[in-house]
Amino acid sequence: MDKVNRRTTLKLMGMGAALLMASGRVRAQGTPTADQVIQGKDPRLIVHNSRTVVLETPLELLREHERTPKEILFIRNNQVLPQGKTLEPIAPDGWIISVEGMVENAQAFDAKILKDLPQVEVEMVLQCSGNGRSFFARAQRTSGTQWKHGGMGNVVFKGVPFKALVEHLKLNIYPGAKYVTVNGKDQPPTLQAPDFEHSVPLEEALEKGILALEMNGEPLPAAHGGPVRFVMPGFYGTMNVKWVDRIRFDVAETFNHNQIPRYRVPNHPIQPGSEFNFTFENSRPNWHQKVKSVIFAPLDGEEVKAGNVLVRGVAWNDGLVPIEAVLVSTDQGRTWIRAKLTSPQSPYAWFHWETYVALSRGEREIWVQAVDKLGRAQPLDGTVHWNPRGYEWNGVDIVKVKVV
Repeated sequence: MDKVNRRTTLKLMGMGAALLMASGRVRAQGTPTADQVIQGKDPRLIVHNSRTVVLETPLELLREHERTPKEILFIRNNQVLPQGKTLEPIAPDGWIISVEGMVENAQAFDAKILKDLPQVEVEMVLQCSGNGRSFFARAQRTSGTQWKHGGMGNVVFKGVPFKALVEHLKLNIYPGAKYVTVNGKDQPPTLQAPDFEHSVPLEEALEKGILALEMNGEPLPAAHGGPVRFVMPGFYGTMNVKWVDRIRFDVAETFNHNQIPRYRVPNHPIQPGSEFNFTFENSRPNWHQKVKSVIFAPLDGEEVKAGNVLVRGVAWNDGLVPIEAVLVSTDQGRTWIRAKLTSPQSPYAWFHWETYVALSRGEREIWVQAVDKLGRAQPLDGTVHWNPRGYEWNGVDIVKVKVV
């Protein structure tokens, strides 16, 4: 009788552990859940770093929404803003932003004036430049957070065009200025670490840059850069600087550690696993997003029934030209099926695609490749763009499923 009770007890304990696992509450000892890191976040988000805050969105959550809600949107912070660990907004009143560098009329202004300037909205893919980094391990593991696909989201930012601010402040930009360098109020995690700032081309900043005050129709959450975030549609997320408090007009890119050697990729392919000495001449910053597609269904490892299986997902690029085609293969790229493509209103947003494929029983792979109107396509082997820090993964997306 004692043996039976012990066996039953162990079985119940196992069931309880399984239930906890399914709910996403089991975690490594000392690692908090996402809602404990940022109040209001979905606890099912993956916590990569709870100190500066790095949260990843599982695809099963990401695919449920056309526009990614703040509760599940990923976060990648390099630095800490103590009052930024909340989904509540920070009032722009009293938030001072300085403008300096190669301008005749350098000044500081209260962010509250932005509320009365012309506003624009842009729907766009916000994506960490390290998104997909873990897939480089097919050749050689890189340094940095081992993101899968969840370092991205599709959101709508609203704010003041950067050009409108320049005009309102009557800034006389000197002809030699070629870049805009943006810094935030967040502080380095250690006294030894350099502050975080990024440079983008001035011409593009004047064309598409936005000082965002809202996201998805609400005041910009503090955790996502509020009250003011510098947004560059089509650029990787790292260039969309949070908590803006300083804007500088420069003749060249900043020498800040986060502009070089971080957040750069070599101009030409290098051998996976090799070291690389980054210079301005031999590398480029993580500016324009590469053409990319991701499978939303079925997910990797899922079990599906034999026959015609619906395959769907999203594709996007830097917004320079539209996505031209999304191709799906079930024979490792020997033949391809053209998926039905639905274009968004914004060139920077997700393009949805779907198609049916015939799958017989067994272990099967599904590949997807996006191609845009410039002919830019995802490489069949994404590791050809291997780089030491694993930026800008855009290889053909592959899921393996069990067909029954």
